[in-house]
Amino acid sequence: MIAIIDYGAGNTKSLQFALDRLGVKSVLTSDLNIILNADKVIFPGQGAAKSAMEKLKQQRLDKLILNLKQPVLGICLGMQLLCEFTEEGNIEGLGIIEGTVKRFTNEVKVPQMGWNSIHRLNGPLFDGIEAGAYMYLVHSYFVPELKETMAISNYNGVYSVALQKDNFYGVQFHPEKSSTKGQLLLNNFLKL
Repeated sequence: MIAIIDYGAGNTKSLQFALDRLGVKSVLTSDLNIILNADKVIFPGQGAAKSAMEKLKQQRLDKLILNLKQPVLGICLGMQLLCEFTEEGNIEGLGIIEGTVKRFTNEVKVPQMGWNSIHRLNGPLFDGIEAGAYMYLVHSYFVPELKETMAISNYNGVYSVALQKDNFYGVQFHPEKSSTKGQLLLNNFLKL
């Protein structure tokens, strides 16, 4: 069973539809026990980092996420909150990945919104996805390149669009909105 963490900061409907198309049952939940016992966990996110972290803490989901042993996929803000700090609201994240989430400069249109190509693809999430594939992104903040970077893109400079540390995976783009390549990535995650 796939648990999608429900903390009021995700565009969860399109994610559930994408999993339905793959023939996979998912449950949208904030129940600590269900999440802890799920085969896989998806940690979505959209909106402001500060209010998202506050909601996670209120529901004790921040501590739970740190202790998950099954594969976890952070999407968009969910990926950024895996890091230790974000300039968005100047707050601490979950600290699973060392690094600071930064804001794009005013030299470019913010948020970056639309399709962008991804490169230097590493790891099992990208099986069958070629370098240069396009994914759908909407974000004003980014994770610089880190040792955990599994894929990059370029918008006002190179940045991470995928991270992995242990059982934690993160993608900056929205696989549920990224057509066939996004579906393939979700399917690869489900096979982990």
